[in-house]
Amino acid sequence: MDISDCKLLKVTMDFSKLNEWRTLPCPKCEIQLDIVLACGQSFRWTQLHPGIWCGVFAKKLWLLKQNEDEVMYQVFGGKTTDSTAELIDYLQLDVNLNDLYKKWAKDDSIFSKMVDNKFHGIRVLRQDPVENLFSFICSSNNNIERISSMVEELCVHYGEQIETFGEKTFYAFPTVKALASVGVEAKLRELKFGYRAGYISRTAEYINSQEEGEKWLYNLRMEPYDIAREKLQKLTGVGAKVADCVCLMSLDKPGAIPVDTHVQQIACRDYLPSLKDKKSLTPKCYDEIATHFRNLWGEYAGWAQAVLFAAELQRPKVKNLVCLPQGRKSTKMEEIAKVSEPKTKIKRKKIK
Repeated sequence: MDISDCKLLKVTMDFSKLNEWRTLPCPKCEIQLDIVLACGQSFRWTQLHPGIWCGVFAKKLWLLKQNEDEVMYQVFGGKTTDSTAELIDYLQLDVNLNDLYKKWAKDDSIFSKMVDNKFHGIRVLRQDPVENLFSFICSSNNNIERISSMVEELCVHYGEQIETFGEKTFYAFPTVKALASVGVEAKLRELKFGYRAGYISRTAEYINSQEEGEKWLYNLRMEPYDIAREKLQKLTGVGAKVADCVCLMSLDKPGAIPVDTHVQQIACRDYLPSLKDKKSLTPKCYDEIATHFRNLWGEYAGWAQAVLFAAELQRPKVKNLVCLPQGRKSTKMEEIAKVSEPKTKIKRKKIK
């Protein structure tokens, strides 16, 4: 998967719909939205304006931005729930990333040299397992723009409508039951999903046939990493890397290490020179790389891998921005970006 591209979302801004921004105290050393939301973890985020991100999760439409000390957000659509708690959970802000960086730098001199201030604040999102799984089934031999387009097609054709913003309607990610319905594979082939259409349909049918239905996938959060990974690989279109992506990004397995060609290059060049002569990423080579990094970086090894992955790619550039209304100056976004909500204190986990 190539994450060097960014998807295009053309929306005419409807300034009348913008609310006042709510805030979370969170310095940039704990999260850099411009990297985290564009680095190929989730495929539903796009920039409305430099530094202002638009995306969907928890069946709501979100706008996010940040300054040096705060993450600011607006929410549209969906049920009335604790949006602050949902955002903290999604961004995993209870994890003290600064402490993790210090630990990794202490334990790994190579990490310390590779990661400068530009790559601080890179954390792993806690995504919905259904969206995460089917999005990464789409990722096989694909780039971020095409994956994003496929995910959008799934949402438009099989997801629940949640909000219209400007001239664009936003949808929640479809349920497993919706993706297991009759005719899905044929429709997705018509939409140019290719062989992935069959993967999506058969995987949805398998999960839907389980006694727990969709809960089968969510219950993997409570399984040990090895068991969850093994069960995922029984699904059509899910190999070791996709299984590890899902374990890391939605099943609460922070030690999962997805190994692709970029991670393989990092490992062979800087950590395991004995693997330089390996021309392909065999299962044995994959496991050797993942085990080495888990032993080196500890419980949150998958997070450390995500940092080096972003550093290796030199941070993907955002090429496409949303079209602003004619005659509207970009500074208008800042003029309306007033903050009135009280600050929320975030309780962070202690890193051992």
